Amino acid sequence: MVQRTSHWRSGWAMLGWVAGVAWQLQQPEVWPLAVYASLVAVGLLGLCLRVRLAWLLAGLALAVGTCGWRAQHRLADRLDPQLEGVDIAVVGRIASLPSRSPLGEVFQFAVERASQDGAPRALPARLQLSWYRQERAADDARGDGAPTTNGGSVQAGETWAFTVRLKRPHGSLNPHGFDREAWLWQHGIGATGYVRAGVRDPVPERVSGAPWWTVDRWRQRIVQRIDHELGERPAAGVLAALAVGDQSAIDRPDWDLFRATGVAHLMAISGLHITGFAWLATALVGVLWRQVARRWPALARHWPRSRATAWGGVGLAAAYAVLAGWGVPAQRTVLMLALVVGLRLGLRRWPWPALWLTVMAVVLALDPWAWLSAGFWLSFVAVAILFAGDPGQAAGEGRYSAFRRWLAPLMGLLREQWLMTLALAPLSLVLFGQVSVVGLVANLVAIPWVTLVVTPLAIGGVVVPWVWHWAAGAVDALGAGLQWLASWPWAVWTRPVAPMPLALAAVVGGALLALRLPPLWRAAGALLLVPALVQTPWRPDPGQVEVMALDVGQGSAVLVRTAHHALVFDAGPRWNPEADAGDRIVLPLLRSLGVRPDLIMISHRDSDHAGGAQALRDAFPEAQWRSSYDDDAEHHCLAGQQWTWDGVRFDVLHPSPSDYARPGMSTNAMSCVLRVTAGEHSAWLTGDIPAAQEVPLALARPDWRATLLLAPHHGSASSSSPVLLNTLRPQQVIVQSGYRNRFGHPAEVVVARYEARGINWVATPQCGAATWRSDQPDRVRCEREVGRRYWHWRD
Repeated sequence: MVQRTSHWRSGWAMLGWVAGVAWQLQQPEVWPLAVYASLVAVGLLGLCLRVRLAWLLAGLALAVGTCGWRAQHRLADRLDPQLEGVDIAVVGRIASLPSRSPLGEVFQFAVERASQDGAPRALPARLQLSWYRQERAADDARGDGAPTTNGGSVQAGETWAFTVRLKRPHGSLNPHGFDREAWLWQHGIGATGYVRAGVRDPVPERVSGAPWWTVDRWRQRIVQRIDHELGERPAAGVLAALAVGDQSAIDRPDWDLFRATGVAHLMAISGLHITGFAWLATALVGVLWRQVARRWPALARHWPRSRATAWGGVGLAAAYAVLAGWGVPAQRTVLMLALVVGLRLGLRRWPWPALWLTVMAVVLALDPWAWLSAGFWLSFVAVAILFAGDPGQAAGEGRYSAFRRWLAPLMGLLREQWLMTLALAPLSLVLFGQVSVVGLVANLVAIPWVTLVVTPLAIGGVVVPWVWHWAAGAVDALGAGLQWLASWPWAVWTRPVAPMPLALAAVVGGALLALRLPPLWRAAGALLLVPALVQTPWRPDPGQVEVMALDVGQGSAVLVRTAHHALVFDAGPRWNPEADAGDRIVLPLLRSLGVRPDLIMISHRDSDHAGGAQALRDAFPEAQWRSSYDDDAEHHCLAGQQWTWDGVRFDVLHPSPSDYARPGMSTNAMSCVLRVTAGEHSAWLTGDIPAAQEVPLALARPDWRATLLLAPHHGSASSSSPVLLNTLRPQQVIVQSGYRNRFGHPAEVVVARYEARGINWVATPQCGAATWRSDQPDRVRCEREVGRRYWHWRD
């Protein structure tokens, strides 16, 4: 009885620990270190009491205190702002597998020493560096740009000496978008930057090779051997991901296919993946152990077959997890396998909630910020559903016919896939805004195929390289089937992101539907799903308008919404041949808000405005198209065009028909200018129009005013002329620019003009996505303020 009471108190403490981690991760600011130390002391005292509530509160206090202390340590390990944008000599080790692209390489770098002009400098322990192969385009959207370089060929584990330019961790921040700053925080990266390797810079120097015992060195060698063996075959990237966890090797079109068919989890080293490998490893150890037992019976008596196979499977699974990079999902799975095996071999059984909660608490103790990753939630929810839905071994199974015993594993696989599909569909909608309708069918084939065929061949190729050709053939065959499934109508179902209360209710509802519960409970689960599935995202009232300037770096993309219509003005920059803001930022935002634009207007052809246009055009072929550079004159934006949506008027003010006929007009001068009017308030979207076009545009309409002005040309000194500002008299200005961009936008002279006139202005690097509404004309909402967490960049 005493032991059981102790176990229950431990459970309450672990529950408090998980709740404390969750609470601490919601804080916008870290507290003083003395507060965290006090919480740890209170938590330790609480564990001395024999009361469940005391242990719950003790676990919470310990979690908040220790997690906050670690957060303080990480914040102290960030780049000093005074070292941003200056040349720094660093020596250190390549601390990750390099990710290669046509532009160069990206890798993590563990700093050993650093200096500036010969004086030692303190840098974060870990950096993320890019080594570009060639000079970036002049309209680089990421800031500092890069020097001319031929690029390098770094190997994981090597020691290098570089000259680098760094900046603090910073990324675009948009509603429901990818939080790059959180990702950098999770990986302990205190600064990002690039290698200086131009003709006037010191030549990067390889100081020493990688030690033979480093795991990353062997991982990279395996990737290189796969590339050498398979060449340009797309399957090479999949095999690299399955063998050593190098997900960056998979091409983006392949990722899109895997997500559309619901099998993307199989291409990452997930819990399901390692568990499947452990099953195979256990079977292999069992076969080998029979042979060992025949030759050495004494060893078999000392170490029974059940114990040898169980721990052998766990050991091989752990070795595979290390080879695959030892990420958080791998650690979580190996820990759970070891705990289950230890309990069963010790003739003990814990209730599955206790086992599940213990593993979650340990994982969060190792890495509290694992809570922020989608993989954490998918994995733990999936495991909980499998535990809770396991009916156990049916009584009297020995009386079944041979056919039914053969059919049982297949029926078990079908049931597990149905459980996972039903239970995880609401969670997938919450996390990604979409769920694969064909995922059940695809996974029924893909899970055994990848687990039993592709993965063993991928790993076997490490010993016998020609086996990789068989593995590539298996991947190609799977890809053909997935392409067929992805072509089905409604293969992917998307829904707007639901508010958090509705989203949590939907996740609970999916779990209730999947579990073996009475019909009344399942009916309740179905009812919990309904609000999230039928909810309609907020839209402006008739006669009102919302303007959202997205945070896309050095570029422009704006979403304009009325009660029943939407317009996208500009599509953001193209960063490289494989990535643009239209695909990575604008489209996910539109899907999360449930928006299908009626009209897409691209102000001019410069890539910082039109770089993502093709992605939008492909996604919304039914939308009307307007631009200043289209070959079809019917798609030109022309002064005088006007329409009304839901009581909101839209007027195109520039360019005029004569501008199209005038030779030598710059692309900036041809920018479409759009005025959006809702009652007494209006917003002006101006593209990159320069002062030469601003002045006549303003003087032709001396009585027009603007409540909101999107800063022309990102706040360049050649725009935002005094005439324009004096005429329009805007109350609010939004500057879309890149963090520490090479152009110096917004220019100091322009900022001085705004401030001299008492104009409120925000810039997207400091604000994130900036939203203005005509029913609240006196304020601009900044995404960085709405969703601020302590790991986010701050001025």
